[in-house]
Amino acid sequence: MAALLRRLPAARAPVTAFMAARPISDSTAALTIETSVPFTSHLVDPPSRDVTTTPAELMTFFHDMSVMRRMEIAADSLYKAKLIRGFCHLYDGQEAVAVGMEAAITRSDSIITAYRDHCIYLARGGDLVSAFAELMGREAGCSRGKGGSMHFYKKDANFYGGHGIVGAQVPLGCGLAFAQKYKKEDTATFALYGDGAANQGQLFEALNISALWKLPAILVCENNHYGMGTAEWRAAKSPAYYKRGDYVPGLKVDGMDVLAVKQACKFAKEHAVANGPIVLEMDTYRYHGHSMSDPGSTYRSRDEISGVRQRDPIERVRKLIFAHDLATPSELKDMEKEIRKQVDDAIAKAKESSMPDASELFTNVYKKGFGVESFGPDRKEMRASLP
Repeated sequence: MAALLRRLPAARAPVTAFMAARPISDSTAALTIETSVPFTSHLVDPPSRDVTTTPAELMTFFHDMSVMRRMEIAADSLYKAKLIRGFCHLYDGQEAVAVGMEAAITRSDSIITAYRDHCIYLARGGDLVSAFAELMGREAGCSRGKGGSMHFYKKDANFYGGHGIVGAQVPLGCGLAFAQKYKKEDTATFALYGDGAANQGQLFEALNISALWKLPAILVCENNHYGMGTAEWRAAKSPAYYKRGDYVPGLKVDGMDVLAVKQACKFAKEHAVANGPIVLEMDTYRYHGHSMSDPGSTYRSRDEISGVRQRDPIERVRKLIFAHDLATPSELKDMEKEIRKQVDDAIAKAKESSMPDASELFTNVYKKGFGVESFGPDRKEMRASLP
C-alpha cells in the first residue's frame, strides 16, 4: 500500500486520506475480476479475461476517473462563460482508456495523442491547476498558456502532447518508438487516435515501417463511433479497426471497462517490446459533442447516449467497490464532494495566473538563433533581416 501511495500524484490525496480513515483489512490483497466482455483478437491469442487488481487500485481508479469527469464538466462551464476560447474537445465518457492505460505502464513509456488530451495529461501526473490554466491561456499552464485545449504537454512524464492535425501524431509516435528501440530501453509508445483518423494514409505508412523494423509502437484507436458528426459506418468500409493493421496483430477492447483496458495495455506493451507493433481498438464513447461547438445531438439520439451511459466506466467501478465492501455509498459521495472542491479551488488558482506576455508570441517557434521576428506585410524588410 505504501509503495502504491508514493506513486500517486498530489491530486490523489483523498485516496490516501480515505484509506487512513477507513482501513481495509488488506488493501494490497489481490482481487481477480473478469472483464465485462471477451477480448476479440486478430493474428494473436487474446489475454485472459481474469484481471488481477487490489482494493487500493480500485479506489484509485474511482478517484482518478471522477477527477477527470469533474474537470471536463467544469471545462464545459468555463467555455460557456467564455473563459476558455477557441477549440475545446472534452473526454468525459472515455476516462477508462486514460486510467487503465496508465495503470498498465510506467512513466518511462511514451504517450502521444490527438486534441482530446486533458485527461491523458492528468493520468500522466499533471495537476489540475496547470490544466485549467492552460485551458484559459494563462502562464501557469502546462504549455505556458500557448497551447490551449489541444496542445497539453508533459515532457518529464514522456507525454508528447495533444496534436491538432488529424492523424499526425501517429507517425510522430512511431518515431518515439524508433528512439526507444535505438536506445534499447525496453519501453513502448502508445499513439492514440480516433476512429475519424483511422483512414488517414500516414497512419498506414507509419505502421508499415514500424512493422518492418519491429518498433515498440502500440496504435490505440479510441473508437467513440463518431468522427466529428459522421458515424463510423458512413466513413469506414471496415469499422473493425483492430484488424486494420492487416499483417499487424490487433485486439478489440471494451474501452468503458478500466480493468479490460489495463489488461490489454499490459499485454500490448509486452508484445510490442518483444515483437513489434500491435493495434488496440478501444470501444468507447464521448458524452459531449465532438467539440464545444457541437451539441452532439443532431446526428445521434438521446436514447443512444443514455443507453451507453449504462456502461459508464465510473459507475462500473463504483459497483465493484460496493460488491467487495471497500466503501459505502456515503463514503464515495464524500470523496466526490472533495473532488468537486479540489476542482473549484484549482480553477480559482488558475484564474490568478496572468496571461502570457506579448513577447511569448516569438518563443518556442524556431530554435534559438534561427528564424526571424517580423511585423506587418513588408516582405523586403523581412528578407533583409535574414542571416
